[in-house]
Amino acid sequence: MIEKLANPTDLFNAWLDHAKAREPNDANAMALATTTADSHPSVRMVLLKGVDDRGFVFYTNLTSRKGRELAENPNAALCFHWKSLARQVRVEGPVSPVGDEEADAYFASRPRLSRIGAWASRQSSTLEGRFELEGRIAKYTAKYGIGEVPRPGFWSGFRVSPTVIEFWQQENSRLHRRLVYSRAGPGDAWKTRQLFP
Repeated sequence: MIEKLANPTDLFNAWLDHAKAREPNDANAMALATTTADSHPSVRMVLLKGVDDRGFVFYTNLTSRKGRELAENPNAALCFHWKSLARQVRVEGPVSPVGDEEADAYFASRPRLSRIGAWASRQSSTLEGRFELEGRIAKYTAKYGIGEVPRPGFWSGFRVSPTVIEFWQQENSRLHRRLVYSRAGPGDAWKTRQLFP
């Protein structure tokens, strides 16, 4: 049974907390689907780094494929699948950049080597060989050998502001439970409906 709460963010956070206590790895992993302006889709796994009533936040290199696609078409879909819990959550909505202050705070919380890696990686670009990446890591390790590692201007976060959130719970005989929250746009009131399995 899916408990129907007035606010889907509260229900999602309850499910995420349940997953964090039971999933062995990356309970915050989610599939992120984006498309180009002419509707060529792509999907990859990323990590959820924040969620509240404004939306679902993740971070990336803005010149990566997903960054470029979101610049062309600022809409995305997310899918969380917790196989061991027999649960799934799908999210759809428009995407907007997080503010600099929010991105700076998250970047500063990352391990130092991850911050160096953000500078070193030309994410989604062709890599001639591992030596090229290792050389870039050495370059930025030397550059930021002392003091803080600032956030690169080409690295930031995005927020998916949901207009649809679907909760799926596996049941016997494939008679699964599906509860959908939807709204016309961010800030509007949520409506709920159940779907056939």
